[in-house]
Amino acid sequence: MAHIFLDESGDLGFKKGSSKWFIFTIVLTEDHRRIEKVIKKVHRGLSKKYKRVSELHAYHADEATRKKVLKLLAKEDLKVLCIVLNKDKVYVDLRGQKNYLYNYTANILLDRLHNNGLIGITEPIHLYIDQKDTKRALRDNFEKYLQESFIKRRRDGVNIQIKPSHTEKCLQAVDFVSWAIFRKYEQEDRGYYELIKDVIVEENQLFP
Repeated sequence: MAHIFLDESGDLGFKKGSSKWFIFTIVLTEDHRRIEKVIKKVHRGLSKKYKRVSELHAYHADEATRKKVLKLLAKEDLKVLCIVLNKDKVYVDLRGQKNYLYNYTANILLDRLHNNGLIGITEPIHLYIDQKDTKRALRDNFEKYLQESFIKRRRDGVNIQIKPSHTEKCLQAVDFVSWAIFRKYEQEDRGYYELIKDVIVEENQLFP
């Protein structure tokens, strides 16, 4: 059984102050309990000042916590795929269709997951997505879009759950991985990326 955790970094804004890059990241594992244990272990080791926080976020974590999470994840049996969107290359007519661009980018990443043969055609899939958007209609639309995409690939047995990250520790794990990759592009800082690069099986730019 494949457990897939999907998160994003950056934004799809095109105004001054928006990110230069947008990234979708997948963490694929058959043993999600071990990934959960990584997050639990790091959280237990936090000082009292930070332990009150209910979840780990790479953006808010200190350098030591970020490195510890990434080093531990790199030792686990997981695979990472990501789609990197250079927003400067996005066609002008697509910039006003953020929902379409969001869905399209996510689907490209899932397509790569299938084309790489990382999941079997009949293998049951549990797909967990971080609940970034609080608007119920947009979440439902995204879930429907993904379900239809899986159907087109002639597969069933797909369970999609859009959950807030504080309820799913593996989503917190993929947040750190996605943040490290995003940092490489947005800040040209490869330090965190180097800690996790050995488990990255595919890293593609959309509109290169």
